Amino acid sequence: MDVLEMLGAIGIIPVVEIPDAALAVPLADALLEAGIPCAEITFRTAAAADAIAAIRRARPEMLVGAGTVLTAAQADLAHASGARFLVSPGFGRTVVDRARDLELPILPGVSTPTEVQTALEAGLTTLKFFPAEAAGGERYLRALCGPFHDVRFVPTGGIDAGNLAAYLDVPQVVACGGSWFVRREWLARGDFATVTRVAADALAIVRDVRGGDVRGGEADTEGPLAGR
Repeated sequence: MDVLEMLGAIGIIPVVEIPDAALAVPLADALLEAGIPCAEITFRTAAAADAIAAIRRARPEMLVGAGTVLTAAQADLAHASGARFLVSPGFGRTVVDRARDLELPILPGVSTPTEVQTALEAGLTTLKFFPAEAAGGERYLRALCGPFHDVRFVPTGGIDAGNLAAYLDVPQVVACGGSWFVRREWLARGDFATVTRVAADALAIVRDVRGGDVRGGEADTEGPLAGR
């Protein structure tokens, strides 16, 4: 499977704002214990690149990507750190082109039909729907899917245990990104038991919606990277 297929097989992507790179491997272990072998480490903190590198070295079975990638320089740093995919809050052609140069799959954020068309013109067919709840939620996403029936989406932003199932029930949703089960305050105080427990609950929702289609376990780290 390629990277986007792996993410779809897992069904949920932890969106992590990590305060200290020393917490990266314990975080990975907590997520693996819960059955979620992936994480998006956002470039919202200075620890992001080191955290990605630490997970890739210590837990190669984890499918780890870089989020909040806003510039080509950040894309380069994410690639050098070992990120397997990139996520951006919006569509920036410079970042998208740099991801292509690096042969990294990228999920740029969109929330309007115009942005979806712009991404399609750039050759992308799997996109981040962001900010999901603020943009109109699951009902708005279903409306957006209507004219863009060949586009797949990864909704992120305001998703939690209460609305996860509704988003996953949209046929064109690959996976959902969420941070409610990897809260920064839990990480900061080393409460990885809570991360594992709440993450396992989130994965249970995915399994309830998708049944046997959910993979969990370990990601295939040997798959090709060109998941665009």
